[in-house]
Amino acid sequence: MTKWVVDAREIKKVYQMGEVQVHALRGVSVKIAPGEVVSIMGPSGSGKSTLMNIIGCLDRPTSGEYSLNGENVAHLTDDQLAEIRNRGVGFVFQSFNLLPRSTALANVELPMRYAELNGRNRKQVALEALEAVGLEDRVHHRPNELSGGQMQRVAIARALVNNPAIILADEPTGNLDTQSGDEIMAVLKKLNEERGTTLIIVTHDPEIAALTNRVISILDGRIAE
Repeated sequence: MTKWVVDAREIKKVYQMGEVQVHALRGVSVKIAPGEVVSIMGPSGSGKSTLMNIIGCLDRPTSGEYSLNGENVAHLTDDQLAEIRNRGVGFVFQSFNLLPRSTALANVELPMRYAELNGRNRKQVALEALEAVGLEDRVHHRPNELSGGQMQRVAIARALVNNPAIILADEPTGNLDTQSGDEIMAVLKKLNEERGTTLIIVTHDPEIAALTNRVISILDGRIAE
């Protein structure tokens, strides 16, 4: 039997907005195998961000079951979710989310500080991650000394360091010009090929989606055929 890295079954998410109930997800089931490169597409308000938040353990479903890397996480406490998130998910955001006064190396070390890895190991792993994304010559540069594409590479290196089960990239090329965007997608695909990293890319760009193995389309809180 295949061990799914993402196994979401009949996920529903309802938000209470005053007296109104908003049904963001209406029974979504998704399975993603280890090493897959998958994109999630859908218009604004379709539920794709809600699904991403649940897959990334940033939120929990109102009902349904969700297992990440074989571990049922749908009903964990906030602290337990935070631990799973730090261990099992690497995040890459459209806005990079780097600490402006810290070097590339210090930014990449950050998740390992939370995981309480000792300093020497931390530095070595961070250097290897920066090398993997082609930034070995920018280790001591701060974000304001880097281009947009280079900042996103730092963010990808940071996402790698705890060896996550999945990397979740939310519009990773959204703030970049076309050439930088193409380079970032090439970096992500290379990491997938060399490390077997499972990639889930949330995008509204059909050209980005076309570079993935499979597209999951969401419309009105349901998987669209």
